[in-house]
Amino acid sequence: MIRLEENAYSAITPAILSLKEQWEKKNFIDPRLYKEYNVKRGLRNEDGRGVLSGLTRVAEIQSYKVKGFRGHEVITPAEGVLYYRGIDVRKIVEGSGRCAFEEAAYLLLFGELPNREQLEDFCGQLASYRTLPTNFFRDVIMKAPTADLMNTMQRGVLTLFCYDDKPNDIGLENVLRQSLQLISNMPVLAIYAYQAFRYFQGDSLFIHTPDPELSAAENFLRLLREDRTYTELEARVLDVALVLHADHGGGNNSTFTNHVVTSSGTDTYSAVAAALASLKGPRHGGANSKVMMMIDDIKTHVPDWEDQDRIRDYLTKMLDGEAFDGSGLIYGLGHAVYTKSDPRCEVFRNYVQRLAVEKGRQRELSLYANVERIGKELLMARRNKTALSTNIDFYSGFVYEMLGLPTELYTPLFAVARIAGWSAHRMEELSVGGKLIRPRYECVEEHRSYVPRENR
Repeated sequence: MIRLEENAYSAITPAILSLKEQWEKKNFIDPRLYKEYNVKRGLRNEDGRGVLSGLTRVAEIQSYKVKGFRGHEVITPAEGVLYYRGIDVRKIVEGSGRCAFEEAAYLLLFGELPNREQLEDFCGQLASYRTLPTNFFRDVIMKAPTADLMNTMQRGVLTLFCYDDKPNDIGLENVLRQSLQLISNMPVLAIYAYQAFRYFQGDSLFIHTPDPELSAAENFLRLLREDRTYTELEARVLDVALVLHADHGGGNNSTFTNHVVTSSGTDTYSAVAAALASLKGPRHGGANSKVMMMIDDIKTHVPDWEDQDRIRDYLTKMLDGEAFDGSGLIYGLGHAVYTKSDPRCEVFRNYVQRLAVEKGRQRELSLYANVERIGKELLMARRNKTALSTNIDFYSGFVYEMLGLPTELYTPLFAVARIAGWSAHRMEELSVGGKLIRPRYECVEEHRSYVPRENR
């Protein structure tokens, strides 16, 4: 038996490097073959629209106008609209008060806005579930904590399977029960994962219990802060953020992952863990952290935040791959779906401004605004576009920073919101799907003869 030396588990050995070279020799696929076989890379059509792979009643995105007939369609940019169960999310935010996220979750799950009594009962049911099993924090979360909280949350969700008397029952009433428990516990899992990480970094450990009288947003702030206090505006801003991130249609990567895994007939915990794995990816859930790093880099190289010429020069260097991370990107500007505007960002702007005033961060907000305006001008000129949306991620990281959230919690907070949408889509897939989702891959390897071992 090969014995690993201490701390050798993560080592890249010469043997691994040799095997990597061997892999590279036989795993190249000519990019031209994708066009030859008409492969819809990224499950997107030539015009950038996603391949239609299902139907849903949960959420809808409108981001462009289509004129003409099939095969001769003309796509033009349009203002973005996000609907939850056919209702404009902007109207949901405008009409909501405290417990806005809970109201949106009810709508996504059950298809109707709750009346006052239904919302109170729903919040009460969620509150009754907002408790992890006895010793769960000690036995699960405190074991091998990591700065990547999404992995800790995945482990926590998968371990909850072991505490469920009916974990594999995919009857809708049981899946609904599991979904409500996960919606309730996701904020607790996120905060407790962060507190465990802090403790192993040498900080003091403090663990608060959720207050059944508080909303998900209020409990998130209460559990995070040592003094358990927050302002009304802070709770409202976080509540709105949760609403805006609760769902984004069935085609986003993590929700589609949830559909795919659910179609196999697996349990709720495995489906949610798979969705968490998708959301963890920096191409999906980590964009706001990249925006924060980018803004910090701009602050370093452009000391005068009002000097628009210097900002323009530095953004040009970024686009040329000569500054920041060399990617040639301005993070937070542009979106895979939206063309003219991201409606979530437009809703969020007002709350960003109000919070910046409360926190005395107007000067920094002005920098964001300058980067947004100048960056969009530069990008549209280079891409020959007449419209470009600002992603909600452009401002969400700034908001989370003003709320005192550490960057480790940015993507977990996304999961705290998106679990509502995942749950609604999982129940929909179970009730109307009925087909194992299985796309086709064309093999482009040549057929060969087997060579006996002694002749190789």
